[in-house]
Amino acid sequence: MTMRKILVLLLSLCCVAAYGQRSDMRRGNRQFRKGRYMQADLYYRKALIQDSTWFVGRYNLGNTLYREGDIQGAAAQYAAGRDAAMASPYAASYLFNMGDAAIAAHDWQSAVTAFGQCLLLTPDDYEAKENYIYARNMLLQNQQNQDQNQDQDQQDQNQDQDQNQDQDQQDQNQDQNQDQQNQDQDQDQNQDQQQNQGSQGQAGITQQQANQMLQAIQEKERQTQEKVDAQRAAAQGTRRREKNW
Repeated sequence: MTMRKILVLLLSLCCVAAYGQRSDMRRGNRQFRKGRYMQADLYYRKALIQDSTWFVGRYNLGNTLYREGDIQGAAAQYAAGRDAAMASPYAASYLFNMGDAAIAAHDWQSAVTAFGQCLLLTPDDYEAKENYIYARNMLLQNQQNQDQNQDQDQQDQNQDQDQNQDQDQQDQNQDQNQDQQNQDQDQDQNQDQQQNQGSQGQAGITQQQANQMLQAIQEKERQTQEKVDAQRAAAQGTRRREKNW
C-alpha cells in the first residue's frame, strides 16, 4: 500500500487561485518536501482560509495530515474536496489516496469503494489493483468475523436463557418442595395437637374414674372394718358372759 505524492503536479492548478493562495501553497509544498509536516500543515490551512472549497488545498492538507499520523483528519480533508477533484485530471490519484487513508483507518468498505472507482478511471494501475484486492479481502474477513461473533453471541444468549430457565425451574421445584414440607409439618403439628388433646381428655376421664373407684374401695373397706369390729365385739361379749357364768 503506497500513498502517491503528486503535490508538484497540483501546483499547475494554482494559476486559478489568488496570489496569496499560490504563495502559501508553495511554502507548504517546500515544507512538505523537507518533511516539516507541521509547518506545511499551517501553510495549507492558511491557503484554505481564502477558499475552503479549493480541492488542491484539501488534497495537500490531507496528505500532510496522513504523514503526521492523523488518518481520520486526512480522510476528512479528502472527503471535503472529493466532488471538485472528480472533475479534475487528478481524480484517480485523489481516489487512490482516499482509499489508502481508509485502509490505514481500517475502514475497509470505504477503501474498496475508493480503489474500485480509481480502477474505473485507470484500469492498468497495478498498485490500485493490489490495494483493492487487499481491502476487499479484509472486508470479507471482517464480515465473516462479525457473523461468527454474532453467531457466538446468539449461542451465548441461548445458553444463558437455557441456564436461566433451568435455574428458574429448580427454584420453583425447591419452592414447591419447601411448601410441601411446610404443609406436612403443619399437618404433623395438627395431628400431634389432636393426639395431645385426646390424651389429655382421656387422662382426665381416667383420673375421675380412679377417684370414684378409690372412694368406693375406701367405703367398702370402711364397711368391712365395721363388720369385723362388730363381730369382735359380739365375740368378746359372749366370752365374758360365759366367764361370768
